[in-house]
Amino acid sequence: MDLTRCIETLDRALAELPILDAHTHLVGGQLGAKGLHDVLLYHMAVSDLYAAGCPSGARLTQYPGWPDLAETRRRISEAIPYLPHVRHTSISWGIRIVLQELYGWTGEVTEANWETLDARIRERADDRAWHREIIRRAHVERICTEIARRETGCDDDVLQYALEWAFFTRCQWGEYDTALYELEKCWGRLPESPTPIGGGQRPATERVIRTLEDVHAAVDWYVSHIPAQRIISTATHISTDLDLAPPSEDEMARALSRRAQAGAAERDIYAGYINELFLTRFEQTAADRVVFQFSFGAEPLPYETASRLEQRTIKQVAEMIGRHPRVRFQCFLASGHANQAMCTLCRELPNLALVGYWWHNFFPAIIRRVMHERLDMLPTNRQIGFFSDAYCVEWMYAKAKMIKHVLAKVLADKVQAGQFSLDTAIDFAERTLHGSARELLGMAPTHVK
Repeated sequence: MDLTRCIETLDRALAELPILDAHTHLVGGQLGAKGLHDVLLYHMAVSDLYAAGCPSGARLTQYPGWPDLAETRRRISEAIPYLPHVRHTSISWGIRIVLQELYGWTGEVTEANWETLDARIRERADDRAWHREIIRRAHVERICTEIARRETGCDDDVLQYALEWAFFTRCQWGEYDTALYELEKCWGRLPESPTPIGGGQRPATERVIRTLEDVHAAVDWYVSHIPAQRIISTATHISTDLDLAPPSEDEMARALSRRAQAGAAERDIYAGYINELFLTRFEQTAADRVVFQFSFGAEPLPYETASRLEQRTIKQVAEMIGRHPRVRFQCFLASGHANQAMCTLCRELPNLALVGYWWHNFFPAIIRRVMHERLDMLPTNRQIGFFSDAYCVEWMYAKAKMIKHVLAKVLADKVQAGQFSLDTAIDFAERTLHGSARELLGMAPTHVK
């Protein structure tokens, strides 16, 4: 069988495989796009347009709010002149998949016609049967999203949940006490959505951390209020700008006294101390029921992030994982060049697995390289093959289709090279797209109704 036929055969086989989506930001009861803006101005598409010269680089109003009609009209009109500059990108490929295959739109989006397309999508915005149909067409059997987005629980049959609450180890643009603030905003409260990326204006918190005793009390509150019976994972981010070597209690106490003048040194102490304390408590109380997921390799800029990852951080994360052998760690990686290093960690740290292709890795050329490396280096039960990071099921559909197509090409290369058979290739795809999420994450497949 020649390469072209091999790719076609695998494309057909993989297209029918059921998959599990290990990480999204879908909202219960409102799974689908509310209008053209949710497809055309997905945050990765906004970055495309901003790079092309579009004046706005910020995301639209985020959950728990929603962009109103005035905001969506302004942002779509503003973006349209820049669409010709980005029609070649992989994100634009995803947009075309959605518009053509789900909404029957085959032409360009222009100032003269976008309102017609917008109306077509808005017509189905509240059609829950249509959203389930999109999930079925994507062959997705279960989806994980934030528990803060569960709403009334009306989609519990298809959704499972992760806790995204405080991000102790994520740097924010221009801030040095982020770890303390993240802990303060949770202390005494119940789980809610995390602070948006980018920082900026911070609402006052009900409680303020001043002493080491406060830190311990706040971490104990946080861990005791993890809804372990209702979630399968907790998700956070680890910034490469941090020195995560665990500080002593004396170092933390002195750093707390300097909070008003905090700089990079204090920032590292706050994050390192709170992270280690949290993981210790988490390992004692929840690690047998809840997976610890972390994103890695995307660092804040004023609007979004850039892909950066230092070798020191990889070393310190390896040490962190080694210190907590009962915690099951899973990494969403946004740094293609660090994939080999992370694969080697997985080979020697049995409590670490890699999940999908996050943010700056979600481009076919990078996905293909990452897939090749993981295919060569990792067992199927050390890698989960898909998560969409989608905010609506339309983007989940597009990303699932893109991933399967790229994987078919990668597997065809291996079959042509004689590395394994066609049957082995299909088995690998089934295990990583479905079986690994069941085994490593505890996702329970269900047939979408």
